Amino acid sequence: MIAGIDIGGTNTKFGLIDQDGNVLFQDRIKTAVHSKFEDYIHELATAIKAGAQQVAPDTPIRGIGVGAPNANYYRGTIEHAANLQWKGIVPLADILGTHFDAPIVITNDANAAAMGEMVYGNAKGLKDFIVITLGTGLGSGIVCNGQLVHGFDGFAAELGHVIVNPNGRLCGCGRKGCLETYVSATGIKRTVYKMLADHLEMSELRKISFDDLSTRMISEYALKGDKVAKDAFEYTGQVLGSKLADTVAHTNPETIFLFGGLAMAGDLIFEPTRRHLEKNLMTVYREKVKIEPSGLPNQSAPILGAGSLVINHLNYQSQQKV
Repeated sequence: MIAGIDIGGTNTKFGLIDQDGNVLFQDRIKTAVHSKFEDYIHELATAIKAGAQQVAPDTPIRGIGVGAPNANYYRGTIEHAANLQWKGIVPLADILGTHFDAPIVITNDANAAAMGEMVYGNAKGLKDFIVITLGTGLGSGIVCNGQLVHGFDGFAAELGHVIVNPNGRLCGCGRKGCLETYVSATGIKRTVYKMLADHLEMSELRKISFDDLSTRMISEYALKGDKVAKDAFEYTGQVLGSKLADTVAHTNPETIFLFGGLAMAGDLIFEPTRRHLEKNLMTVYREKVKIEPSGLPNQSAPILGAGSLVINHLNYQSQQKV
């Protein structure tokens, strides 16, 4: 049995899976309830142990995988995460390790999604691919030659923070014009309101406040023919496709997988992204790179992704022994 944990700014999802990817148990707790990180981890560890007792009391937990913002794979730490209340460098693996006698593997949530895609999803058998997570922000995990790319200091593949426009939208990281300010659930909302301000088209979206607007609403109105909604997806796909073309030049992937709430818009986002990717690719890459949806189930994907980190870790240890 393997534990998978996905730490978000609002909720922490966790669960228990077997090595075949069957979810045995899953639940969530509020992330921001405890001011002390140790108290938060105590609640989380207690809930995981209770779940284990419920589904398989005689089966040990062989490892724990954690996906978290600004997670450092090498150090087992969360470092300066903007959307978590615990600031600075937080020794997650060390503190969690006081509750469990099992290896703990930590990385950022998008890297966990990439590992999950390779172990349980549509990337089985692929050695060179990218996973783009399109949620509140934009995350990415890059796999080259079958290995997840961590980088020198553990923070590789932050594609959400490549610059689209140096004088563009303010980002939570403190800079301007980052990709995730244009391409994400939040980014497309900002695009909608920019278009509503700049144009006079009739649109049902004018009746919805920014806080109430969701990606699903934009998708529904786009399918009904709302011009602003349709143009917002076209613009979002244009920005994403052009930046993915740059990424292809760096890593030469076989497939790029899109995952998350914005990806659930289907062809509304996939079609313009594919079109603008091809338009911006160098000739040598054209008609070779596929853009596909993730094969992970949406609700349990964070748990499967985090748990797959342990599968990869245990497989690596076995290979080293041989």
